[in-house]
Amino acid sequence: MRKENWTYKKLGEVCDSELGKTLNSSKDKGELRPYLCAVNVLWDKFDLSILKETRFEEDELDRYSVKKGDLLVCEGGDVGRAAIWNDETVIQYQNALHRIRFKGDVIPRFCLFYLRHLKDNGTLDAKYAKGVTIKHLVKSSLLSIPIPIPPIKEQEEICSLLDKLSLVIEKKKQQVKELDNLAQAIFYDMFGDPVENEKGWEVKKMGDVAPAVEYKGKHPQIANKYWLLNLDKVEAQTGRILSIDYYDYEEIGNSVVSFDKTNVLYSKLRPYLNKVVVPTQIGYATSELVPLQPNASLLDRQYIAYMLRSKLFVDYISGKVAGAKMPRVTMSVFRDFKVPIPPLSLQQSFAQKVEFIERQKELINQSIREAQTLFDSRMEYYFGE
Repeated sequence: MRKENWTYKKLGEVCDSELGKTLNSSKDKGELRPYLCAVNVLWDKFDLSILKETRFEEDELDRYSVKKGDLLVCEGGDVGRAAIWNDETVIQYQNALHRIRFKGDVIPRFCLFYLRHLKDNGTLDAKYAKGVTIKHLVKSSLLSIPIPIPPIKEQEEICSLLDKLSLVIEKKKQQVKELDNLAQAIFYDMFGDPVENEKGWEVKKMGDVAPAVEYKGKHPQIANKYWLLNLDKVEAQTGRILSIDYYDYEEIGNSVVSFDKTNVLYSKLRPYLNKVVVPTQIGYATSELVPLQPNASLLDRQYIAYMLRSKLFVDYISGKVAGAKMPRVTMSVFRDFKVPIPPLSLQQSFAQKVEFIERQKELINQSIREAQTLFDSRMEYYFGE
């Protein structure tokens, strides 16, 4: 929806853009310098934990420099991912990045929000990224993107509001992380290291006290469809289910397992991703999720789930894998793992604490959803067609 007193131009009319240096280690000369590449650019921030170096000639330094206020946009990978360089330090950059410098009509942050809107609604990938298998945002496509241009003061007000909403969302997400950390801290305090079993609890083999057992009963249906849980719908570290998706029985196929509310689902694929689920309803899951069935007279499901999620166990089991590209837990080692068995009453006390923490998390998550809905509606109002 076009707004009064807004103008509309192509991005190339309001900025100068330049791709970074094409690296050629056999020909590069000059002084070694750190440079930014696509892996350093996250949405609205930079990860500088790893900076590569290459040689730049003196006459290349200004051409391939990133200065305060420059917007960097990824050409490939997560096409269009962008961040603003707000550091006083000048740094060089590589050719997988577009450097955008505005001429004065648009403030960088306004463009960043606009690109994020195009990314989130699919327009950036569908309309402007080129390529069939691997998408790239080439310079001509990037500069052809039409951008709305309110007066500078209005751009600043829009960015201020969106920044405030973003900050609220991020602070609430941090609260959720702190509650997750609290639950893990309580686990270690109550039960100690599950690998070393420093508290001397009785131990039993995983295969004896939490064997893989599938649910054999009837599955509930929603409009003749069944819940199928795939790994991409499981949040790493927390086991939170990101969405519940239903499929026709024919779509589910044979490479699945069946589970119910007595199981704990453990991902044997890429154990370092740490995906462990405590399901609250019946469903099907990818066969990469092992349906453990803890012996209810010995183990509480929350206890065994947090034990499996603990960093010490994840580090241990990640060293017991087979396969390089798609590492999977060696299940014979997993079944032989000696599970500490604290008193069931102590495990249940822990589960009650976890339940309280989960209720607090859900309240915060609800407020996150509400803030996100408001943020999305503002983005659509300002940038939607």
